[in-house]
Amino acid sequence: MATKKKSAKVKGAPAKERPAFDGNFKKLVIVESPAKARKITDYLGDDYIVEASVGHIRDLPQRAADIPAEVKKQAWSKEGVDIENDFAPLYVINPDKKGKVSELKALMKEADELILATDEDREGEAIAWHLVEVLEPKIPIKRMVFNEITKEAIQKAVHETRDLDYHLIDAQETRRVLDRLYGYRLSPVLWKKVMPRISAGRVQSVATRLIVERERERMAFISSAWWDLTAKCEGFDARLLSVDDKRLAATNDFDANGALKEKNAANILSLMKLTQNN
Repeated sequence: MATKKKSAKVKGAPAKERPAFDGNFKKLVIVESPAKARKITDYLGDDYIVEASVGHIRDLPQRAADIPAEVKKQAWSKEGVDIENDFAPLYVINPDKKGKVSELKALMKEADELILATDEDREGEAIAWHLVEVLEPKIPIKRMVFNEITKEAIQKAVHETRDLDYHLIDAQETRRVLDRLYGYRLSPVLWKKVMPRISAGRVQSVATRLIVERERERMAFISSAWWDLTAKCEGFDARLLSVDDKRLAATNDFDANGALKEKNAANILSLMKLTQNN
């Protein structure tokens, strides 16, 4: 079996082909992007084959067609999160990644070690975990991380591997579930009311709620008028605060309907009472 040959286009230099699979490699390294795979292949030597997963290979279902038949009738299947079963996520292989999964499984059959070299952040950690879940390797698994693509950094990273970090994996999964639960049904509303192809998640849904609540308060607001009196005296201004122990109304004496608050009415000087007294 031979892998599909790819070439890396380097500005100012001729394209260089990746070596074809000859059936003798020992370690399979999986990174996220094809560009990164091409860059680090030469740094690892002939004992390694570097392939790219091209991002996530599985996720929560994006379309109704992606939902497995056995759970399609479940009320939670559209969201892809079983809220009655400890918020268990439903993962499906992305339709456009089924060919990539088959390719990686075929390569793994000829390897005696699997090295997961996805990005070091929680998203990369989750991609590595999904690869393990889908590929189901029977060979040793190592987690390789690096912060720069140089020969020294790559060779050091491949000899200083670690285990998967399940704290990062859980963090990414929690974020993904929250995004789905709090944004999946809101996003279509935003497409209609704001603009197409924007999405709402755990952050945008809360912000949208705050905006909506504030707008409803604005729409329900009823204005009220009151007056105060300021005398321009020589050297100073004198503001009228009360008359006969009755103070003048202020902003916080009115309720949301524009009416004078009942608890404050007895102590407020009203125009009607002032007219009657005079």
